[in-house]
Amino acid sequence: MSQQCLCLKIQGAVQGIGFRPFVYRLATELKLTGWVNNNAQGVVIAVEGNQQQLDLFLERLQAEKPARSQIHNIISECCEPANYQTFEIHESTDNSSIKTAVILPDMATCDDCLRDIFNAKNRRYRYPFTNCTNCGTRYSIIKTVPYDRHNTTMHKFQMCAACQAEYDHPLDRRFHAQPNACPKCGPHVELWDRDGSLFSIANQALLDSTQAIRRGKVLAIKGLGGFHLVVDADNEEAIAKLRERKHRPHKPFALMYPNLESIRQDCQVSELEAQLLTSPEAPIVLLQKLNKELKPLVSDNAYIGVMLPYTPLHHLLMAELQFPIVATSGNLSDEPLCIDNQEAIASLVNIADLFLVHNRDIAQPVDDSVVRVIAERPVILRRARGYAPAPIPNYSLEFRSPPAPLKKGGELIQVPLFKGDAKGRGIKSLLVADRRILALGGHLKNVIALSINNSIILSQHIGDLEMAKSFEHFQRIIHRLSDTYEFQPEAIACDAHPDYLSSQFARKLSQSLQVPLITVQHHYAHVLACLVDNQISPPVLGIAWDGTGYGTDGKIWGGEFLKITDSGFERVAHLREFPLLGGDKATKEPRRVALGILWEIFGDRLWALDLCILKSFTSSELAILKTLLAKQSHVSQTSSMGRLFDAVASLLGICQVTSFEGQAAISLEQMCDETTDDFYPMVKNDLEIDWSSLIKFILEDMKNQTAIATIATKFHNSLVEAIALVVNHVGIEKIVLTGGCFQNRYLTERAMTKLQQLGFQTYIHHQIPPNDGGLAVGQIMAALRELSV
Repeated sequence: MSQQCLCLKIQGAVQGIGFRPFVYRLATELKLTGWVNNNAQGVVIAVEGNQQQLDLFLERLQAEKPARSQIHNIISECCEPANYQTFEIHESTDNSSIKTAVILPDMATCDDCLRDIFNAKNRRYRYPFTNCTNCGTRYSIIKTVPYDRHNTTMHKFQMCAACQAEYDHPLDRRFHAQPNACPKCGPHVELWDRDGSLFSIANQALLDSTQAIRRGKVLAIKGLGGFHLVVDADNEEAIAKLRERKHRPHKPFALMYPNLESIRQDCQVSELEAQLLTSPEAPIVLLQKLNKELKPLVSDNAYIGVMLPYTPLHHLLMAELQFPIVATSGNLSDEPLCIDNQEAIASLVNIADLFLVHNRDIAQPVDDSVVRVIAERPVILRRARGYAPAPIPNYSLEFRSPPAPLKKGGELIQVPLFKGDAKGRGIKSLLVADRRILALGGHLKNVIALSINNSIILSQHIGDLEMAKSFEHFQRIIHRLSDTYEFQPEAIACDAHPDYLSSQFARKLSQSLQVPLITVQHHYAHVLACLVDNQISPPVLGIAWDGTGYGTDGKIWGGEFLKITDSGFERVAHLREFPLLGGDKATKEPRRVALGILWEIFGDRLWALDLCILKSFTSSELAILKTLLAKQSHVSQTSSMGRLFDAVASLLGICQVTSFEGQAAISLEQMCDETTDDFYPMVKNDLEIDWSSLIKFILEDMKNQTAIATIATKFHNSLVEAIALVVNHVGIEKIVLTGGCFQNRYLTERAMTKLQQLGFQTYIHHQIPPNDGGLAVGQIMAALRELSV
């Protein structure tokens, strides 16, 4: 058979994962010649052989690719044979004008590397920076693409002869492993005191660190994407000290356990949860305690965030300790993670007693991801290490009529796909491969996103933009991702709230770049994000429940039912509005929300009622609040479901003042006993779901001394019945549950069960957070919809 040459361009997660060595081994096995290399868009292959060999190569390329790789697109063409004599791996090229190569997230240490670090005969014995092509640092050390050593923070470490030999050998698992290193040539750890003075180095530093933890010291440990603050999870005095120093009185801490067996001693662990804990992503997983009273200073509710060691450094520490440790973010409250050694000393000097640092620079701060299993599927609540910035591929928009053609460099891009819907009507589906949109997310749980090459690149969790350092961090992430991909947006999308710092920055940036600014209603973005997550198209009824979102009428929304159409959305129902006393102050004081709701029901009769909530205020505070309500001064109206949760938690005496977001709602969910189907009837008046009867019934149950757990459960059940009421009225088959309230497992699972019983298709989040961490994805989609009409 005659020789033919096939040229392939492969796009997706194909760099830093052993894809080129895989291609080399496959081509060599099939006796093909040619070459493979990385470029700024992915992997390029030129392969020569007969037709039968090439067909088998293509088939096995996709069927046998490395487990962590993802192929999003293969562009192939026949080329003139060059009569290659061998198959080789060529040096990477990065001269493309468009950079779209996928940057892989950091991955947990693989079993092979673990065997190396615990094998006394191995040259990497107890070496905390051991890695291979199957595991280790990726995103946290990358400066730009393609993913090669000189484009990472490992560039300053020259490989020794032994490491170089591994790197150059096609059959070695460290073949082209960019962070490859050993004790002779790679990074090392040091233990410092608060002054930054050297205490010990290398293995002795690890041993001294474990001894300090045993003595109740607070350690700041530089890990993969930043610092952790660490104490013994069974030392209540040490935990109390950490809470006091970090000014974190109530928010639960995450724990790191030495192994899965030790987790099972404290928590319920399903098969899926075990898979998540031991996966290459190795996130924090929210697990139910076997005993609610377990480790009360770590978490005072029924759930606890748990993870396993995911770097060699963590594995070595935990193997020595053999007990769980608190491992919380190494930062000051509301500030970004510390990633630099000197920065950590300056910022954490009043929190940590000792600092375990290393000399491998962190290019990108990356926090731990958080996952919760809801309705037997993992739901990412915080998307960071292990997941970000892996792309969300192959999204599309669907229209009932042909959209206006898109322009690229003056050329028209035609609609590439035609199909029919379930009723046989034609739908034009537009793949928006070449629209470059920058979306800047919201104000809390901020995450940004870029649309590139028919994918959405979602950044790591950035956090709340309350503090100046957090806002600076937000800007750095934008510039770093933009520089990495040489990304120039043709439009910028942001939240419609004019006072969000992200929105104000978006406005300035759009003016500077002279590109359109597209503002997106908060809850519309939530629903669109869930559509992307589930790859579904309109018509959809989106139920978006959260704490705060700027409405199209300038009011605070948050209990929304939105009908998503081919061109936009319609608000078909919402929670009845109620007053917020003191605006933003009410978001941290559930008792203010409860007082506003009670006043809405009872008016001036409220002050004569015998309610415990009134006793939570001083007489002078009550006098001021009475005046504000009477004059409607410093009072705003809201339809927020998150605030309704706050009000009920306050009425039940569960939580009057919060120290972290969602505290009242979390506490209320923990009270559910899941043994009753009873609920309080709610009424739909035109567009409004009226909560007044619910509140009256709750007060009646409290008067009759009904158990708090029963009332909390009936409250949740009532919300599910309200959902059913609206869904039956609207009559759209596909239902989306989104927003921060649907991080609540009890509410979400019960709502899904109810809707499925009624015959509706119900969708929740999976890869994209249901909270504000998913807003940027929805903003991208809203912008694309607007630009495409």
